[in-house]
Amino acid sequence: MTNEVQTPSIYSKNNPFLSSIVENRRLNKEGSWKDTRHIAIDISESGLAYEVGDSLGVFPANDPRAVDELIAILGAEGNEKVTLPKHEVPVSLREALMRHLNIAMQNKKFLESMLERATDSAERERLESLLGSEARAEMTEYLKNRECIDLLEEHPSVRFTPQELVDGLKRLVPRLYSIASSPLQFPEEVHLTVAVVRYRTNDRDRLGVCSTYLAERVSAGAKEVPVFVAKSHFRLPDDPSRDIIMVGPGTGIAPFRAFIQERIALQSTGQNWLFFGDQRREYDYLYGEEFDRYHQGGVLDRLDLAFSRDQAEKIYVQHRMLENAEALWEWINRGSILYVCGDAHRMAKDVDAALHRIVREQGGMNEEEAANFIKLMRKEKRYQRDVY
Repeated sequence: MTNEVQTPSIYSKNNPFLSSIVENRRLNKEGSWKDTRHIAIDISESGLAYEVGDSLGVFPANDPRAVDELIAILGAEGNEKVTLPKHEVPVSLREALMRHLNIAMQNKKFLESMLERATDSAERERLESLLGSEARAEMTEYLKNRECIDLLEEHPSVRFTPQELVDGLKRLVPRLYSIASSPLQFPEEVHLTVAVVRYRTNDRDRLGVCSTYLAERVSAGAKEVPVFVAKSHFRLPDDPSRDIIMVGPGTGIAPFRAFIQERIALQSTGQNWLFFGDQRREYDYLYGEEFDRYHQGGVLDRLDLAFSRDQAEKIYVQHRMLENAEALWEWINRGSILYVCGDAHRMAKDVDAALHRIVREQGGMNEEEAANFIKLMRKEKRYQRDVY
């Protein structure tokens, strides 16, 4: 018997595969304040291979309504030919704005290009003030609440030709989503857990470019979603008897759904402990039926949940960690690997602080000793984070 050699895929970030969405299912129950989707993407016939812990890169398209607004304010038709960096063949203005350019929030360089073209004195004065050396915080706040269309509407004397606008915009970059499936169970699909972003600033509704593209603007079954696999160092242990601890609130649950599927497929003997949190259990327990089934069936040896809005005092995953400090320390001491996935700005910092406290108090260490212990965990890949 010969081992089958897999041919490397011809598809990559520079040559993405045009995939289709085969499932688009809302994970939050009716009544939730959130809209989180389970998106299944067909990669059959692509040759793309992924491992649990990897991410899928998705090249989105902008909202056609936003593109139409931008074309209208330019006084253009949309069929004007423009050239893009690294593109030998010119494309239409509409194609450039739809598929290739970031038309959302802009930067200082774009304000400078507006100042060069402003003919109204009041507009020039305002732009000069925002660009002044002492107005950095004001400029940052101003740009945070505005997209390209807002800036042009607020400065009607600024006139760009289609090519000048294209030259002034940054390229639309792919978004990376942690993969929520195991290739051992789903070799021809990639599952994603996508939080659909919608918010309002400056009296205008905003849409997350990629999240609403996947959730609302891609036709079911249409081969139109450019994707590629982004490799990661966020990996399960080679030893299937090794115990793992997973902390993944919200969409941070994605890789851990994949981890559990993989451990089942490999018949791993190591124990599995999951911490998950969100707002309300009744509405926001993402993949809840799956995880409850895994727990009841013994695949998940421990399952600790934190739903912040189900009681007066907000409870998060780090609080559940501290409540289980003694058991967590026992698991860590016997070589378990701790994984954290999700929000980098707050959650990951709070979880890290909880870990330091647990090591310090349960291990009888001072702050420096605890910090060194956790540094060693990182070095030995016993503390891995996939945060964003």
